[in-house]
Amino acid sequence: MTTFGLLPEGLRDRLPPQAQALASLVRTLTDVCAAHGYERVAPPLVEYEASLAGGSSRERLRFTDPVSQMTLALRSDITGQVGRIAVTRLASQPRPLRLMYAGPVLRVRGDQLSPERERTQAGAELIGSDSPAAAAEVLAVAVEALTAAGLTGLSVDLTMPTLVADLASAGWPLGTASLAEVQAWLDGKDVGALRAAGADAFVPLIAAAGPATMALAALKQLDLPDTVLARLDAIAALAAGLDVTVTLDPTERHGFEYQTWLGFSLFGAGLMAEVGRGGAYVVSHADGSAEAAMGFSLYVDGLVDLGLGAETRVRVLLPVGTPADIGAQLRADGWITVAALHDGQVPASSHVWADGEVRAL
Repeated sequence: MTTFGLLPEGLRDRLPPQAQALASLVRTLTDVCAAHGYERVAPPLVEYEASLAGGSSRERLRFTDPVSQMTLALRSDITGQVGRIAVTRLASQPRPLRLMYAGPVLRVRGDQLSPERERTQAGAELIGSDSPAAAAEVLAVAVEALTAAGLTGLSVDLTMPTLVADLASAGWPLGTASLAEVQAWLDGKDVGALRAAGADAFVPLIAAAGPATMALAALKQLDLPDTVLARLDAIAALAAGLDVTVTLDPTERHGFEYQTWLGFSLFGAGLMAEVGRGGAYVVSHADGSAEAAMGFSLYVDGLVDLGLGAETRVRVLLPVGTPADIGAQLRADGWITVAALHDGQVPASSHVWADGEVRAL
């Protein structure tokens, strides 16, 4: 059976005008990041697998490098690559280091909400701090970028990925369960399993999920260590500073396993899946030291599928013999010109240059 013209499952061609919309959206998102002082880096699509810290190893396509005979992998996430750049080639640069990126990522398989295997990812990373001020900046930039792209109905879901482990370390009883079991039951909102194992203390965390103001109030009724209370204050200030809907699920960990005190997902009107996610994390140096970081990744293809990023410039057919300076002036004025290659050419345009002016067809 021939496969000419077919693509593997989860991959697709971007045709006009969607391909141009994708490029336009990437430019919009990165322009917002650049305006906030983030500088662009461009890591390679393929690296030694051992160097790819971001994303799950199960999501990566691997192959053997015919030159080095080492295992290479196509990146499934760019965040880890930016971290590698920060702690190697930019290790001597002053902190905090503000970096941004945009490019394709590839995963082994899609999922029910996001079946595509290749996606365009754009984002920003603030290396050297995960303070509340850093979190406020990163989230504000993400929201501003998505707003500039035209996304409406924005909402932010916050989570506290290390909360359960921190409470267990502070003496909250796990009963007969392990920490991993308690975390799994909380992910599944399994109150019965928690009670049966004697981990009743964690049950109220399940109810403390919802609009940020209500969730924070419920959490502050619990016997929490001072470090956690300080984080709640930081989250309250963060939520108050965002002009979008903010919710909090303190025990949600799916996809946030590498985050530390804060994780977040971004959603918008018309999108079934999240349009982005991010949070606080740690970047490791070769000498074993580490530094805090905060960042976000946005998935641009969903914005294209919503119809965002479409160009509104009008195409004008230039008949054979139109002087070059006429076309140059039209382009300078914001028109798109299409030069006819022969007389009688059927125009793929809505306008034509005729009798010294642009006329609608």
